[in-house]
Amino acid sequence: MSVTAVLHSEWIKIRSVRASFGSLIAVFAATLAITLLVFATVGRAEAQGGGDPVFGAFYAINFAQIAAIAFGATAVSSEYAGGALRISLSAVPHRGLFYAAKTAIVATAALVVGLATGFTTFLVGQAFLGQYAIGLGEPGALRACIGAGIYLTLMALFAAGLTFLLRSAVAVLSLLVPFILIVSFVVGDIAEGAAACLPDRAGQQVLHQDPTGGLGPLTGLAVTALWAAAALLAGWRAVRRRDA
Repeated sequence: MSVTAVLHSEWIKIRSVRASFGSLIAVFAATLAITLLVFATVGRAEAQGGGDPVFGAFYAINFAQIAAIAFGATAVSSEYAGGALRISLSAVPHRGLFYAAKTAIVATAALVVGLATGFTTFLVGQAFLGQYAIGLGEPGALRACIGAGIYLTLMALFAAGLTFLLRSAVAVLSLLVPFILIVSFVVGDIAEGAAACLPDRAGQQVLHQDPTGGLGPLTGLAVTALWAAAALLAGWRAVRRRDA
């Protein structure tokens, strides 16, 4: 099969599997819903309280990252349901091509939806703030909108790589969701320096107008990219060496 045909087949898989496509849509839909709820009720009061106006605009990204992780995990785990991976490798015997195509489609879909989510979240939230609203011309705002999309993409790839390794979306979600929601904060309370290099803490530096700590916005994204790359490398080794 040609590269184009393999890429097209992988997109059909994601689009036709309700779990993966639903998770992809949830990245945008859930973020928009939470933004509307929060900013329509307490958004102006929070803005009056001061703080980082750019980072505050992306509150809902904390929920979007869970949906992004779910998308990356379910997009890959469908290959391990009912022996689907054997069929995929029969159609595309070159495992490197199969793995690269799957990863590329996950990354592209997550990036498109992530960028739409970042810009929509920012603009919709600011519509409720009246005189406290900021625009894309605010220092760090445009960078944060683009960075939000990249960050969500990296988290989806991180989950995808781990799913290739563990062969289970349930296992990956059981590992990553508590890690991000609980462990990251516990480590942060104990050792702030070490917590700065965790994938979520590092990647979210790009959402700050004036990042705190030792990592800058681009450096933070680079750290998250290293986590994603390590997971994808481990996943590739598993796909290359294990039987389907």
